[in-house]
Amino acid sequence: MIIMSNKDKWYRISVILTSWLAVFCLFGYRATFALLKDPMSTQLGWSQAQVSLGYSLMMLFYAITAFFSGLLLDRWGTRPAYLIAAVFSFLGFYLTSYSNSFHSYLLTFGFLGGMATGMLWVTSTVSVRKWFVGKTYATIWGIVFMGAPLSQLLLTNLTRGIMESGESDDWRIAMRILGVLMLIAMSLAVLIAKRNPEHYGMRPSGLESKKNLGVQAESLTVKQCYGYYAMWGVILTFLFSMMAEFLIWTQVISYWTDDLAWTRGEAIKTYSLIGLIGIISMPIMGVIADRLVKKSNTEAEGRRRILIVGTFLGMAACVFLLLSGNFRYWSLLACLLFAIYWAIIPGGVVGYTGSVFGAKNLGKIWGLATLIVMGIGPFTGTLAGGLLKDISGSYRYAVYFSLFSFMLAVFFALSLPSGISRKRD
Repeated sequence: MIIMSNKDKWYRISVILTSWLAVFCLFGYRATFALLKDPMSTQLGWSQAQVSLGYSLMMLFYAITAFFSGLLLDRWGTRPAYLIAAVFSFLGFYLTSYSNSFHSYLLTFGFLGGMATGMLWVTSTVSVRKWFVGKTYATIWGIVFMGAPLSQLLLTNLTRGIMESGESDDWRIAMRILGVLMLIAMSLAVLIAKRNPEHYGMRPSGLESKKNLGVQAESLTVKQCYGYYAMWGVILTFLFSMMAEFLIWTQVISYWTDDLAWTRGEAIKTYSLIGLIGIISMPIMGVIADRLVKKSNTEAEGRRRILIVGTFLGMAACVFLLLSGNFRYWSLLACLLFAIYWAIIPGGVVGYTGSVFGAKNLGKIWGLATLIVMGIGPFTGTLAGGLLKDISGSYRYAVYFSLFSFMLAVFFALSLPSGISRKRD
């Protein structure tokens, strides 16, 4: 049994808190867009595809920036990435609030927002994985990832409250307030940020429980890791999950209001339910995932099993969304399933990758994976949702698109190996 000093405990608490703040701000960008896009489209006279393109570009630059954040993390820790995020997360929202031209919108929300969010995801997830491994990782990540649903719940309701006055430019005021909140939160993260545990002569919590991270896996280069199917399998699982997920996040409110004739207030309240359930499901699913690890022969096997469950839940949620036209309360069940899915997949893919390839080069490994996944998945899913609506006049086809994408994610989750014995063809 390892006894931690007060300094050791404080450093780990700092990692948890800074990662929580990063996740909160990241999902502040993601969650509020679903509320902001319709008022922007109405006032500025843009199509849904045009407004969605700004979000898609944000995710494209997010992917590119995430790759470099992984390089920063492995070498200098989290502080440089969080400092960049503090500045750009403020500017992304604040300058977008003054946009009147389509090109300025793409620059401010697309580029600046992408730079901000790209510094947050890999930095927070990999930092947690570097400090917490084995039977402790998913439990701690569940606590950290509570920042996402709390952000969705609080910031969507804040945005809704600001925009209820009925003025056409309320979205501008909402963005300015959101920008200031991002700056405050990330400035706090910069102040207490910590580097990787080895920099302080510390070891990750749960290290003694790892069953399959031997010298072979830890000594592999990034290039060697990408020669194994385990790496590409988890990338494809994450890619198709993100393609489906981001389409749902950005279009589901419009699906409820346009296709199912709900009031906007009803749709926003239902959307917020995902966040409310997520606050509870995040830590619970973290504990369940770690228990699966303890009962499995290897940590990778336990992480693989929970990924299969998560992708299947995403697929089932889309089915219930489609059934909501006949019985609207199926949407509540869909929200429940999406919240549990959400608690599993984003941290689960990092946990699986870390359990197979170790923590030494995890920032670079997962930074490159994020570049691939986020450069394709969210961009394609979000844009497809807007285009399918413009072409067909219905968001129903966008939900079908998500359903098919989740089916592919399930397939690749099932194909994941429990180690690195099987090479890519």
